[in-house]
Amino acid sequence: MPNRLRLGVNIDHVATIRNARGGAHPDPVRAAKLAAEAGADGITAHLREDRRHISDDDIRRLRREIDLPLNLEMAPTEEMLQIALTHRPHAVCLVPERREERTTEGGLNVIGKGNWMTPYVRRLTDAGIRVSIFIEPNRAQLEAARDIGAPVVELHTGSYSHAAGEGLAKELDRLVEGARAAADLGLECHAGHGLTFDNVGPVAAIPNVVELNIGHFLVGEAIFGGLDSSIRRMRAAMDRARADATGAKSA
Repeated sequence: MPNRLRLGVNIDHVATIRNARGGAHPDPVRAAKLAAEAGADGITAHLREDRRHISDDDIRRLRREIDLPLNLEMAPTEEMLQIALTHRPHAVCLVPERREERTTEGGLNVIGKGNWMTPYVRRLTDAGIRVSIFIEPNRAQLEAARDIGAPVVELHTGSYSHAAGEGLAKELDRLVEGARAAADLGLECHAGHGLTFDNVGPVAAIPNVVELNIGHFLVGEAIFGGLDSSIRRMRAAMDRARADATGAKSA
């Protein structure tokens, strides 16, 4: 399919369920293999400093056992940098991280932090790892990400996912403008956080977005219909929205 939108499946919360009881089940690496069979284009895993879900061994196994590109989400810290340089994933997405948060609550504030973030981007890039920044759809933040050398940004869709009514339209406009600004700045644009079957369509239709990363919702839906089914349904919703948008534009 021309202009096909990539789907990265985040397997963090398979590990969350495993860790709630201990042991090895359910296995996030098995989930990654199922995701590949169901149509995922990549696997995303966030190795948090407190190891609340994905573990170091999970990252080792994913690199060894999965053929799909691995996108390692991590905080910009020296510990995480060394882990990334050891395992050499396809990509690293730098994200903000606070121990007290339940999940990532917003984009990384890049403005004014270039002096200490630039070496992380440079060292990862020098190792052949593609770097993205998880960021709000704000032009000033996008410009800052470009200035520190990141070739990719991932727009935080959490505010859109939690909005309703007029607020929903406003947040969608922010994403559309953010994706357009990213393209203007020469940045590859991804998006993710809080996306569901019901709200993914308008984001999938944004032409400058080339990849969506989705996890928590897919793992939750897997309880009711299986992981394979939830991923295939999401893949179909994304493809349908992109095809409709492309057809409307060409018409």
